[in-house]
Parts: sequence; C-alpha cells; structure tokens
Amino acid sequence: MSDISIAQAADIQPIKDIAAKLNIPEEVLEPYGRTKAKLPLTLIDQAKVDQSNLILVTALTPTPAGEGKTTVSIGLNEGLNKIGKKSIVVLREPSLGPVFGIKGGAAGGGYSQVIPMEDINLHFTGDFSAIEKANNFLAAIIDNVIQNKTHAIKIDPRTVIWKRVIDMNDRALRDIIIGIGGKANGVMRSDGFNITAASEIMAILCMSNDLNDLKEKLGNIFVGFTYDLEPVYARELNCQNAMAILLKDAIKPNLVQTLEGNPAIIHGGPFANIAQGTNTIIATKMGMSLADYTVTEAGFGADLGAEKFLNIKCGYGNLSPKIIVLVATIRALRHHGGAAPDEYNDASVERVQKGFANLEKHMENCIKMGLKPVVAINNFHTDSQEEIDVLIKMCAEKGVQAVLSKGWADGGEGCQDLAKAVVAEIEKGENKFKPLYDWNTDVKSKIETIAKEIYGADGVDYSSQAEKDLRRITKLGLTHLPICMAKTQKSFSDNEKLTGRPTGFRVTVREFEFAAGAGFLIPILGNMMRMPGLPKIPASERMDIDEQGVISGLS
Repeated sequence: MSDISIAQAADIQPIKDIAAKLNIPEEVLEPYGRTKAKLPLTLIDQAKVDQSNLILVTALTPTPAGEGKTTVSIGLNEGLNKIGKKSIVVLREPSLGPVFGIKGGAAGGGYSQVIPMEDINLHFTGDFSAIEKANNFLAAIIDNVIQNKTHAIKIDPRTVIWKRVIDMNDRALRDIIIGIGGKANGVMRSDGFNITAASEIMAILCMSNDLNDLKEKLGNIFVGFTYDLEPVYARELNCQNAMAILLKDAIKPNLVQTLEGNPAIIHGGPFANIAQGTNTIIATKMGMSLADYTVTEAGFGADLGAEKFLNIKCGYGNLSPKIIVLVATIRALRHHGGAAPDEYNDASVERVQKGFANLEKHMENCIKMGLKPVVAINNFHTDSQEEIDVLIKMCAEKGVQAVLSKGWADGGEGCQDLAKAVVAEIEKGENKFKPLYDWNTDVKSKIETIAKEIYGADGVDYSSQAEKDLRRITKLGLTHLPICMAKTQKSFSDNEKLTGRPTGFRVTVREFEFAAGAGFLIPILGNMMRMPGLPKIPASERMDIDEQGVISGLS
C-alpha cells in the first residue's frame, strides 16, 4: 500500500481523545475540524520541560530522496509508547514546494505516519499562509514608505533586502522588477520572492519563546538603509504589532496523532540547508511539558539541521537534548561508497564498508558535543542481512550501538528495540550536551570552528563580497549572533559531488545574509538559493482528487 492509502485506511480518533491522553482539558483545545487542534501557550510548564527527556533525531549525509528521519522519529515515538513510556513526537510542517516538487511531504511513511496526512501535507491549519501574509505585509509597508515622499524615514530602495515569499517552487520569481507602470504603481526597483520556509518570519516564529518575544524579534528585522546610510528596522515602520496579529494563531502549536493514536505536535517548517531546519522552540517545550520523552528531528544531515539545533535553537530555547538518534540507511552508505543512483538498491558489502566513513564522521561530531548517538538503521526491503550485520559491527567497533528500525513496515512494533536502546542510553546519564562554540567569539572564528570541526575542512576562504558583507554586519553590531550556515545537504563540503568523508578541501563563503530578527548570521557557501525550482516532472503530475474528495498520488 502507498503511504496515502495507509493513512486513509487508518482509524483516526477525535482530537479531543488524543488531547485527553496528555491530560489536556477539552475546553482549552482550539479545534480545527475533528482531527486537528491548536494548543494554547499556557500549557508550557518550564518545570516539566526541565525534567523531560529530549531526543534529537538526525541523519548521515542524505541521498536526494532523504533517509527517513521523520519516519524514524514517528516510529521511535510509537516504540516508546509501546514499551510503556509517555512519549510525544514534535515535527516540522511540510512546505508545498517539496510536496508538489520532488521530495514529497513530511508526514512520515509506511506505518510510521502522522495523520490526517493529506491535511498536514497541504494547507494544514494555515500557519504557512499566516507567515506569508506577515512577510508580504512588511514588504507592502516598505514599498509604501518608499512611495510616500513625505515619510520621515527615507528608505533607499537600492538597499532594501526584504523579499516577498510564496510557498511554491517558482524559479521565475527569484529576480523580478516591481513598480512598473507609472508613479501610481510604486517605485520601480529590483525585488524577488523566497519560498515561505526561507522567510525570516518563519525563522522568527521558530526562535520565539512567547508572543512578546515574537513581537520584539519582528521589530528587529533589518529592512535596508536610508539615503544617509542609517539602518532601518521593522520597528521603525511601526508594523511589528500588526505582523504579530497576523501570527496570533500561527504561534500556537498544532496537535495531531500518529497512526497508532499517539499524540504528535507539528509546528513551523524552516529548511535546514538555508535556514535552521527545526520546529519551533514553543512546540518543543510544549511536547516536553506534556510527556516524559519528546522525540524531535532536525533537517537533512547532522552537519546541517542537528548542528543548528544544538548551536542555535538550544541557546535561544535553553534546551539540552539527552541523546541523538542518528539515522542511517544501507542505500545512503552504498551511495557514499560509490554507487550510482541506479545502483542504490544493489547489495554491496564493499560499498557499505567504504561509505561508512560518512556515518563515522557524523558520529564523531555528535560525540564532540557531548552526545553519544544511537544509530537507527532505517530498514529497506533491499537491505541484505550481511550489509546490516557489517554496519552494526562497524558501529560497535566505534563504541556506538546500531539498532535496526522497522517502523516503515511495522510501526511501533518494529521500533521497540530502538526505543529500548535509546532509553537505556539516556538512563546511563553519561551524555552532557556542550555547544560547539561561544557566540561571543568573532564571526570568522565561529565559522572556522564549524567548517573544521563539523565538516572536516582545512579552512575557510572569503570572497570580496563576503568581506564587504562582514564589514556591514560588524557596523550593525551583529557579530555576537550564532552562525546558520547555508550549504548543500549533499556533502560535508560546499561541493555536492564530494560524497563520503572528503578531506583536503576548503570551503568558500560567497556572501553573508543575516537575520537580525531571528538572531543569526547566514554565511552562504556555494550557490544556495532561497527559491527552488520545480523538476522536469513535478510530483504534482501524479496527484488527483475524485468526486468524493479522496486524494491520490500524494506522498
């Protein structure tokens, strides 16, 4: 059965019954239909957060299709509940770009899914729409101020860095000209669109601790400069309160359920190669307030999502994971061992052994930050037993336990061994998270630490544009902010063709962006884009909806 067929066949429970499992009174729920609900921020209890066990799920460097972090996260949550633990999974919301593009949705797969799968992968509760509206409202305010020649703030339109957003892959909108058609239509200038997941509003929503924090961060958004080269922030345009109003519901986490009727929270959805790649601080703390074990994930490989989770999100949210679950697939190890895409399903112990170097580096990186991982082998039917045995043995030789995860095929039943291994590692009490760097060190030192320690690079080079951008960052007083690297997810390096564990390379910072509101600096390595394009054959071409409203082809 396809993922959507499995999801549609599930016996979905009323959301009030799911809330009751978390001891949430029905009267505090904000239902969105029968199977979804918003949760009020008053349910966050810091004392319970401090006592909860936070589990971070990440992965080795992925193949283009991904390695199933969400599937493993959901399966692990099912497994923990199966062995009698009160557990909840906290995930990101899917973007319509990948859903209709090539990667598909983000509701898990097989028998490890969150439901209602169609709603979650489409418009859900409207959070992305609210983020778009807040983002584009600020864009409209900026152009209105530029148009109004009598306004006290004289924004130089050539310096405006704020872009509009839309939750679609649309390469034609990357670079556009607005204001064409005469004076009544605004001032003509260069502009463009980012995908919604890359909006700083998305990043701010995910980095905020409460509504007041959200408003302050929205006010700190950098817009551009005046003709006198004075910086302009959103607070000077008096629009942060209106933006917060547009986000008044989006700030509340969304409660849904897994296929096995266990609670799940889904909230926020920044990408991990160009943004921080984790769900909201609010959602994570909500999960930790409601359960003894909270399973959450960070996008792409551990060099991206997990590094940013640990060194950015944990700092702003005062969070400390107890363990990392490092997802690996035999297919990805074959890939890093030299297999071509049409050979990913061909058994090869030799390629698995060679590709292990990539996983080994990720394990070392986790340990550097005080978190000895458990490796979850996300099982595919094309895996040979010999390959699995070799991988378990190689991990054991490095002092790391590897456990077969069969959540895709068997749900919680197939993840009980993984759940037991994770609980046992937590109960040892040996892990103690420590950040990789001090935020207050200089910018280049922070970048070099990530490049050398996490990627294995020999050093970092900077283009003339990057040096110019860094001088601007220094002038604006933002050098104390943490680093959110924008880098390909396909390699430890900034060259996607360097698979495995490359050595003897340097990375180049092409330019800098910064999110003064969200609170991080963004060195851009290589040609990273904030507006993806559609593939030659989009996934949307396989989708349909019948007269009864039943959707097919969604993945």
